[in-house]
Amino acid sequence: NIMKIVVTDLTRFSNPDLVCLAGIDIETGKCIRPLPYLPMQFVKENNILPSDILESNFISKGSSNPHAEDCSYENISKLGIATTYDFEAILSRDLSTSISHGFNYNFSEKKIPIGFAPNKSIITIKLNTSQIKIVNNIHDATKIKLHLNDNDGREYPFLPITDLGFHSYFLQNNSNLNFINEVNNFIRSYQDVYLRVGLAREYQGAYWLQINGIYLFSTYRINHIFRDKV
Repeated sequence: NIMKIVVTDLTRFSNPDLVCLAGIDIETGKCIRPLPYLPMQFVKENNILPSDILESNFISKGSSNPHAEDCSYENISKLGIATTYDFEAILSRDLSTSISHGFNYNFSEKKIPIGFAPNKSIITIKLNTSQIKIVNNIHDATKIKLHLNDNDGREYPFLPITDLGFHSYFLQNNSNLNFINEVNNFIRSYQDVYLRVGLAREYQGAYWLQINGIYLFSTYRINHIFRDKV
């Protein structure tokens, strides 16, 4: 099962030595999550970033829902980088109209109980940039959150941002007291934002929402502002 995937999710763990990567198979549009998780050292040595094209022998691990994307792998190799056009097209192929639509669950909180597990753990949504806002985590100055007003009118306050590049960029700049305002102003200078929204592994009887990836595009280039900040 040799597949070429475009990296769409590069997310951090509390253990800084590991990275959770996910990508979309160029041929089938299927989402793939390599397991075991990749060592941070491997990711840095190979400069693996969102929009990179990777190849490996991915085989489904048959994981229970919602983490059906889990795949074993052998010898992941980097082939190149998708063009801006191709990366946006890959994200658009996976588009859901809202979080509830994507996970087929009517959210009233920021989690899905284990008895209602959907058949996927990562979706893509596209919003107007006015529908999101980056905010400080009042309980932990080393973390940031995202407020989201979805296309179906549902609001999701204080969603954790697990996007590795975004988080690294934040840590490099969090001494700047105006950093959050600057990032929000930058995001709003674009019309649309693509979000990769994921469900974490089971915790306290539920799967909790998180923001895996934040992507902005212009006519000329990809503006995942944090792509090169990992």
